[in-house]
Amino acid sequence: MARLKAKAKRRLRKTSSRDSGRGDSFSDNGDPSRGTNGTVPPTSPKSKLLDRKSRAGKGRGLPKKGGAGGKGVWGPPGEVYDLEEVDVKDPNYDEAQENCVYETVVPPLEEGDFEKTLTPIVQEYFEHGDTNEVAELLGELNLGSMSSGVPMLAVSLALEAKASHRELTSRLLADLCGRVLSRRDVESSFDKLLRELPDLVLDTPGAAQLIGQFIARAVKDKILSKSYLDGYKGRVDCVHARAALDRAAVLLKMGMGGLRIDSLWGTGGGQRPVTQLVREMTLLLKEYLLSGDNKEAERCLRELEVPHFHHEFVYEAIVMVLESKGEKTFKMVLQLLKFLWVSSIITVDQMRRGYERVYMDIAEINIDVPRAYFILEQFVDKSFSAGFICEKLRDLCPSRLLVQSNTFPHQLLSVSSLVSRSVCGFTQLLP
Repeated sequence: MARLKAKAKRRLRKTSSRDSGRGDSFSDNGDPSRGTNGTVPPTSPKSKLLDRKSRAGKGRGLPKKGGAGGKGVWGPPGEVYDLEEVDVKDPNYDEAQENCVYETVVPPLEEGDFEKTLTPIVQEYFEHGDTNEVAELLGELNLGSMSSGVPMLAVSLALEAKASHRELTSRLLADLCGRVLSRRDVESSFDKLLRELPDLVLDTPGAAQLIGQFIARAVKDKILSKSYLDGYKGRVDCVHARAALDRAAVLLKMGMGGLRIDSLWGTGGGQRPVTQLVREMTLLLKEYLLSGDNKEAERCLRELEVPHFHHEFVYEAIVMVLESKGEKTFKMVLQLLKFLWVSSIITVDQMRRGYERVYMDIAEINIDVPRAYFILEQFVDKSFSAGFICEKLRDLCPSRLLVQSNTFPHQLLSVSSLVSRSVCGFTQLLP
């Protein structure tokens, strides 16, 4: 009997952890208790191998070693490991690894991936204009000896872009020089551009003049030495390269005479002050009235690069019609607005906002131009007939019979209101 009890206890030690959660237990005499059907639940050898619970048959069935044991476990949660001292008696000990410093190594950029990697960076810069972001992105690349290709790629892309993008390119070169690029990289890049001018002229006919302006701006920004042009005197055989260097030399001489080379490309788009944009739009309209060239006016309006401000152009054009004498300005402005509408230069929203601004200011305009209401009504009717304003916008046009209210649009006086006022004896003649 004693031998049977000892054997039962040994079995208890082996299966206590495995069966602790199954409700199995042993009676006082060591016999295993049966289930509802009188059978002992089977045990899995796999679960026995993967089980981390205590095998001692004691405790509450918690994981052994506080959860720090088992394969792939580095220790209990929250444990902080200190640096282990190197054992010099370890057979794998290497004295050369004592002073070893580990650094992240960026592989050099391959020549075939240079243009593919940098072109999106430059094109995105044309959108956001943040030179610091470009410097950070270039700093993450291992350009190596190909760093001199950065200015060349940026200038090549700017040749086919807008004037505002060329201004951004000049700023980018000035900010990158000293951080990512050296002055030697910039000089080497312009040398390559001068050598490849015959090919660049095929795609951009004015490339020679533009490269000359880039060189002059680089000298002004002190990323090119003043002696750069002197090094090419008498050594240039290419006609296009000579034209570029002559253009740069002329601009630098004009700069000494008072020309601001730092504003050589102008200020692009919405970076210009509103007063300057209004002045340029007014000048554009005056030149159009003299030449009558719709395409030239369209080109000039595009070059302003302010599609969000075209409502000002519509406003100035209509005001110019109201202040003019004769039908020539009336017909020419009507023709221009229709042309810009058909060519999708001026959008529906910008056209509507321009007309609504005139509607709101017509009372003040009428003080200086007594016939402003009459001319505006005629111009709005002609605009509707031409098809570039909608019927709703035409109906919002104020007339001589209007109620001055604080809300827009103005509402016309009804006939019943006029009759009631006349009966009361205080009908007023509205201007």
